[in-house]
Amino acid sequence: MSPASPSAEKTERLLNLILALTSARRPVPKQKLREALPGYAEAASDEAFDRMFERDKDELREMGIPVTTTVIDVLFDDEVGYRIDSSQTALPEIAFEADEVAALALAARAWSTASISGTTSAALRKLRLSGVEIDESRAAGVEPRIRTREPAFEAVYAAVSGLQPITFDYRKNNGEISTRHVAPWALTHWRGRWYLTGYDIDRSDERAFRLGRFEGPVRKAGKPGGYSVPAGHVPEASLASQESGPAGVAVVRLRQGSGYVLRRQATLTREIDGQWVEVHLPYRPGTTAHDIAALGAHAMAIAPPELVGAVRATLSGAAKANRSGDNDRGPR
Repeated sequence: MSPASPSAEKTERLLNLILALTSARRPVPKQKLREALPGYAEAASDEAFDRMFERDKDELREMGIPVTTTVIDVLFDDEVGYRIDSSQTALPEIAFEADEVAALALAARAWSTASISGTTSAALRKLRLSGVEIDESRAAGVEPRIRTREPAFEAVYAAVSGLQPITFDYRKNNGEISTRHVAPWALTHWRGRWYLTGYDIDRSDERAFRLGRFEGPVRKAGKPGGYSVPAGHVPEASLASQESGPAGVAVVRLRQGSGYVLRRQATLTREIDGQWVEVHLPYRPGTTAHDIAALGAHAMAIAPPELVGAVRATLSGAAKANRSGDNDRGPR
């Protein structure tokens, strides 16, 4: 994966902020957050930090994470602190219906957790030393390590990490298979799928490849460390530039409080009742159906008909795969 990319830095900064504000027993002044969290400590000026912090705070609230602002000292109402009430973000006990289990099977990636990262641990220690009471047990086990069903994942990840050219057989949209020779730049999870971005040696141009379309083994095609990733390469921007335009408008109903990935794409949003909202968004075959199906019982595809059919087929396939997996394990 591309090291120190802007999106990775932002993700780490938001995660550190969530952990700090959730673990704190009392509201935390933003100056202490600046001193404790690496992403803020590196801000070039007070103004740059203020802009960064306000953007991060607004983004967390848009994601449904309740960042509260509290006056710390009633005698000085300009002294405020911030906190995330864990009781507002903790999940209650959950029971799943059969269709919800099918949706979960779509998103299944074997996640293995570990203790919090070194940078986060250091940030929590700095907050504690500055007088903020920390309950570190709330933050344990939140650093995910991703495993994927894509057979090519490990080999591609190794190639990206080692800057090693590779060759592989690739299936295009029309089903045609061709052999590609690529200098890998980055491995990115985008719109629910894994993609490799890199330099296509045969075509002398930048290209993106979906791991789900790799056929057969990934083969080494050169010595590691023989090239460098362009300094301005942003995988998400590369993928967006190569994506085909929308094939119309999708109409989707979302349960209140869910589906924020789809809501951010919406061109029109209207409330149906106290439980549902309806959104109109660009319809991208495959991607839109995947995003809807991943929400299970919290989303319904309304139009166009091909989107409704695609979501139904995706959920049916996931349910079938889930039943097959249970049969393979045998009686317990």
